[in-house]
Amino acid sequence: MRNSTCEGKESVKLTRVAIYTRVSTDDQSTKTQEHELRQYAKNRNWTVQRVYTDHGFSGASEKRPALDELLRDTRKRKFDVVLVWKFDRFARSLRQLVSALELFRKFGIDFVSATEAIDTSLPSGELVFQIFGAIAQFERALIGERVKAGLGEARRNGKRIGRPPIRTLTPEERVRIRKEHRNGKSLRKLADAYGVTLWTAHSVCQADAAC
Repeated sequence: MRNSTCEGKESVKLTRVAIYTRVSTDDQSTKTQEHELRQYAKNRNWTVQRVYTDHGFSGASEKRPALDELLRDTRKRKFDVVLVWKFDRFARSLRQLVSALELFRKFGIDFVSATEAIDTSLPSGELVFQIFGAIAQFERALIGERVKAGLGEARRNGKRIGRPPIRTLTPEERVRIRKEHRNGKSLRKLADAYGVTLWTAHSVCQADAAC
């Protein structure tokens, strides 16, 4: 009887939760967020492993020290759940949110937004994850289409696409390059000597049938 009781206790998995809070300015406080999230975790019988807090960082900030550390600890599997107050406290864009969710999923970590009733451990939460992923993919497709349209319009207007050449050769230099190449100088040495790419030197010589 005692053994089965011990085995029963050992089979109970401790759910470790990482809380993330953020405020945009230093004069704001994360105490309300943290209090509510701790209460939420208590109601779910979760153990708060750590609270990660960014003070004075807007949602648009590229780098947020606490969030960066949380993502590093994700890879070390230091917790089982990431708990936030709202999506906009956590991610600066849909793309960042989906990227983080994919990272959490890879390491078997759930994500919960307390005030938005999102929990990826539940069937409804998994559906939301799939919807976000589809929206992000749609967004990437739209960006790709806009880039292609922009490039097409630039070509139609006669604009150069891609990086500009290192320098533009004069007609006299082009003649000299072809002559030196006929005399046995390699394309690599010609490119270095005239400050152009290897492809440019090759193209110049290709234009001369004698090369």
